[in-house]
Amino acid sequence: MIRPFRFLLLILLSPALFLSACSPFYVLRAAYEEGKILWRREPIAQFLEKTDVNQDTQEKLKLVLAVRDYARDVLKMNVGGSYASYSYVDRPDLTFILTAAPKTELKPYTWWFLIVGRVPYMGYFSKVDAEAAAADLQSEGYDTNIRPSAAFSTLGWFDDPLLSHLLRYDKVTLAEVVFHELFHNTLYVKGAGNFNESSANFIGHRAAIDFFRDRFGENSAEHQRAIQAWQEELEFSEFIEKLGESLSELYGKEISLEEKLRLREGIFGRGKKEWEERIAARPAHRFRGFAKQPLNNAVMIHYLLYLKNLRLFEALYELQGRDLARVIAAMREAVPKGDDPFETVRGLNRSPAN
Repeated sequence: MIRPFRFLLLILLSPALFLSACSPFYVLRAAYEEGKILWRREPIAQFLEKTDVNQDTQEKLKLVLAVRDYARDVLKMNVGGSYASYSYVDRPDLTFILTAAPKTELKPYTWWFLIVGRVPYMGYFSKVDAEAAAADLQSEGYDTNIRPSAAFSTLGWFDDPLLSHLLRYDKVTLAEVVFHELFHNTLYVKGAGNFNESSANFIGHRAAIDFFRDRFGENSAEHQRAIQAWQEELEFSEFIEKLGESLSELYGKEISLEEKLRLREGIFGRGKKEWEERIAARPAHRFRGFAKQPLNNAVMIHYLLYLKNLRLFEALYELQGRDLARVIAAMREAVPKGDDPFETVRGLNRSPAN
């Protein structure tokens, strides 16, 4: 499965963005592309009145409106006008996301923006531009990775529309993506990319499970698929974190750069073999492609960005009586007051009030 990459689109918000690490040309291109998306917005309710909308599209658009309502009314998220409209995208991939990391350190290369601080990825509307930026970083000695993006969030600054290419996903994945993005509107910690993405990943999955249970019942195919998707996410999260620990242990050794690079290839190879054997009987696993792709530290950073400490959020979910609205409320209250958001969640898990 190609995991949908979430891109925080930071444009048109303020002239201060020109003080970011990006060139003015980058910001102008982003503004132009976002302008096209906003210009093409059409209320979903109005779009559904068209007679030529096929049944699958109708069902998915109605689902998005139901997800919006559930996020707002049940989970008390900051929904605003997001995902109440639909916008046509005239190409299969809207953006391309670049991540980078040193060759012997699992530490993301970051880009700085005035409004949101440092972020561990950069989005480009042209694959050629992303590849050129990657080549520059490679010349400086970094590992790089480029992936297509399926969705983005403007963190509530604009009423984000549903982009047409998201309709290619099944209903469960579509719901996960919308819940994920709406949580970015609800809680976002400046400069804490790992926390922002992994917490939204957790909320997206857990919200989809609860939503399909409440809408179609516990025995529905949608509810069961949502549960399976989350179980696979947790399984791969634990695997990739252990693989990351093995790499970090290697990188901490006082040996030569050449030896580290040689030994890391052995870790990558064993990791892919182990994963392939583990899911051999499950060819439909959502992370089935991991064993087939080339690995480097930038690829690892991508996975760790979305999969870090998922069990931590699961523990909070259990302590809050498996009530996701309470989990969201607790994090919204406590996380902005703490220094390290992950430590703040650990504190919630230790609190006698739970």
